[in-house]
Amino acid sequence: MDLKLRQCFIAVDDHDKALTFYRDVLGLEVRNDVGFEGMRWVTVGSPLQPDVEIVLEPPAANPDASPSDREAMARLLAKGMLRGVIFSTADCDALFARVQEYGTDVVQEPMDQPYGVRDCAFRDPAGNLLRFMERAEGRR
Repeated sequence: MDLKLRQCFIAVDDHDKALTFYRDVLGLEVRNDVGFEGMRWVTVGSPLQPDVEIVLEPPAANPDASPSDREAMARLLAKGMLRGVIFSTADCDALFARVQEYGTDVVQEPMDQPYGVRDCAFRDPAGNLLRFMERAEGRR
């Protein structure tokens, strides 16, 4: 079977703040910015992976979501309880310094893990957990 990941979705409560973080701090490129029915979706991706995209979407973007579901999603997002993504990087420490300089909420400073990676973690402006890992064989 020929399967590839194409898109993943991250809920954000402020697209402008998210865009500043994902574009200006992480260096992802903006591939699409669409508004529809009072909502906004911004698609970003790494220049190194032109076929993989992250869609920054409103919490509970499903048009069938009830007002109480939307409220529940907004509360979970505010608590940082929604899932994020894991990025790979060639230099975890340099990435950590760059992201920390932006003033992002640090969850974990760079550390060597027993399963062969060095990683760190932050929360994006909406509270989503983002991990950044460097494989041991890629270390200098």
